[in-house]
Amino acid sequence: VQLQASGGGWVQAGGSLRLACVASGFTTSDYVIGWFRQAPGSEREGISSISISDGSTMYVNSVKGRFTVSIDNAKNTVYLQMNSLKPEDTAIYYCAAEMDGWNTIDASEFDYWGQGTLVTVSS
Repeated sequence: VQLQASGGGWVQAGGSLRLACVASGFTTSDYVIGWFRQAPGSEREGISSISISDGSTMYVNSVKGRFTVSIDNAKNTVYLQMNSLKPEDTAIYYCAAEMDGWNTIDASEFDYWGQGTLVTVSS
């Protein structure tokens, strides 16, 4: 199992970015992809997740209405569309896979992790 996150960059406050997480090596569709972020000096925070099997989603309150997670099954890719970005969204963003199929944003439940992609939002 491999996860490859990309799409980070620099953006001004109010702008948008779309992150992508390409998944490979999975032999089941009953898993969950989660998005997490970690700002300097802060704990890793779960921000969103999506069930590959049924498309159900979860969001942390701080990103509801601004971020949208989606799947492109043909490309084995999960996207995180981030709109109305704020300086406090600045962090390294990670995607991860939870292999029991339980939709969650609890990092301790995730089994595989991709490398991070840096998002910087300037004020």
